[in-house]
Amino acid sequence: MYQNYQVTARPEQGPPRLAALRAELAQRNLDGFLVPRADAHQGEYVAPHDERLSWLTGFTGSAGFCAVLQDSAGVFIDGRYRTQVKRQVAAEFTPVPWPEIQLGVWLKDQLPKGGTIGFDPWLHATAQISALKTELDGSGITLQPCDNLVDRIWSDQPAPPLQPVRAHALEYAGLPAKDKCQSLADELQRAGHSAALITLPDSIMWLLNIRGSDIARNPVAHGFAILHADARVQLFMAAEKLRQLGDHLPDSLRIEPPEDFLATVASLNGSVAVDSASLPHIVAEALGERLVAAGDPCALPKARKNSAEVAGSAAAHLRDGAAVVELLCWLDAQPAGTITEIDVAKHLEQLRRRDPALRDISFETISGTGENGAVMHYRVTEESNSLLEEGHLLVLDSGGQYLDGTTDITRTVAVGAVGREEREAFTRVLQGMIAMSRLRWPKGLAGRDIEAVGRMPLWLAGQDFNHGLGHGVGAYLSVHEGPQRLSRVSTVALEPGMILSNEPGYYREGAFGIRIENLLVVEPAPQLDSSDPDREMLCWRGLTYVPIDRRLIVADMLTEAERDWLNRYHAETAEKLRSNVSAVAQIWLDDATRPI
Repeated sequence: MYQNYQVTARPEQGPPRLAALRAELAQRNLDGFLVPRADAHQGEYVAPHDERLSWLTGFTGSAGFCAVLQDSAGVFIDGRYRTQVKRQVAAEFTPVPWPEIQLGVWLKDQLPKGGTIGFDPWLHATAQISALKTELDGSGITLQPCDNLVDRIWSDQPAPPLQPVRAHALEYAGLPAKDKCQSLADELQRAGHSAALITLPDSIMWLLNIRGSDIARNPVAHGFAILHADARVQLFMAAEKLRQLGDHLPDSLRIEPPEDFLATVASLNGSVAVDSASLPHIVAEALGERLVAAGDPCALPKARKNSAEVAGSAAAHLRDGAAVVELLCWLDAQPAGTITEIDVAKHLEQLRRRDPALRDISFETISGTGENGAVMHYRVTEESNSLLEEGHLLVLDSGGQYLDGTTDITRTVAVGAVGREEREAFTRVLQGMIAMSRLRWPKGLAGRDIEAVGRMPLWLAGQDFNHGLGHGVGAYLSVHEGPQRLSRVSTVALEPGMILSNEPGYYREGAFGIRIENLLVVEPAPQLDSSDPDREMLCWRGLTYVPIDRRLIVADMLTEAERDWLNRYHAETAEKLRSNVSAVAQIWLDDATRPI
């Protein structure tokens, strides 16, 4: 199995580790130390070697950080993790709502007389440190780069990953690596830059048409790259990872030892383009005035999927949808109170593994029933594992990493007869998902400009949810991919080829959770009779086809347009999947997609 259900961190482990870290602070004459979730590549998902935040605090969420002082330790988490953090950290750690409370504000409150805060300059982006210094200006609090103090006390820390890198076939990539390198190099020349630093592993994977396995669930390999304006590429990656590639890499590429990266950066001439949001602070210091904050040159080309990537993603979603239908058919046949959250997750993984193109799941399956469904990023363990009981909702959020695409789907399922309150909330979430799916919008708008469309039905009822409406998704790459998002903070214009999730939800802490998620790809909208001839419009094309639980829909809450959309979606789902599922699942599928 790809997923395991062991408990990876316990609250009681935190206090002695916190005490050991504070002893290190005293030896260094430091007043505090910052412990981020991220690794040197600012990754959302990290290797076991880099699970410092979880090891120290017990908090296993994919975003957050801890500020450890001698008398306090704040665990900063956003709205997705407010419920989860309460379950996972000991009383010695104080959850801090972020970004409502900024780190600089908190530090000034905790250290009114000033002090010195240590940080590992490899694990913090230069933009983060710059912003924090601005927040602390005049406070008497200074930031001091130092070696990693958590690593000094983590006696059984796993070794850094050294997994093999594999070629990503042209039939899936759609464009040769040499053409990508040349196109980006031409952009560098036009902008007057001598080189660009590429520090995000998924960008390196995309650029060179390779895939790795240094991070579970994400087909990436750790490394850094320098793309020169003449299209030469220096790849700083352990040579033992690359032995299986043969002559797959472009002739213009040279492999360098990872430990030479910093010195090579220091020797570069001319202006060097960087992504300041992910560039390690220590690398920015090595560049000095040559640094130009121009963004990751791979980000937008990677986000704008080409025709081969879109076609591969669509094909992967149909096969994945068939597996989910088999799971839902099986699930409906199990009496309430006889199976658990882990039973569901294991069975779904077994169904996905029938596909020879599957390489991993795309994240750890969220299988949460009852009050566990209200934990947005719930990870079921052998200890938290709960029975699916009569009247419960099950939130099932899962996906697969296939050679031709990455999937991510959420369905909320009724276990027996569910109450009216839950069904009304489910219907509002569905209405928000439908509203976004139907949307047409003028070219040039960003996620922040349209995200409210998917929240409006909940807002009208005085309800909301504490996560973005949607995130970008890679093509056999990271399931969470930027720079595009359906978020109130996203300023990146949506463009054809971008794949995003559409996942409104509702969560009642201690009671139930609801989320419905489909993936969509941006396309030019067809002209209507009423369209302005000179106004370009965009729209969505659906990639995900799996029935939505009709038992949870309060039909008289739907408008005629919403009902028509749902009935069309279910008809298309039945048509696309019927031939790819078992005879028993065909019967279930026909019933699950009956018109409302």
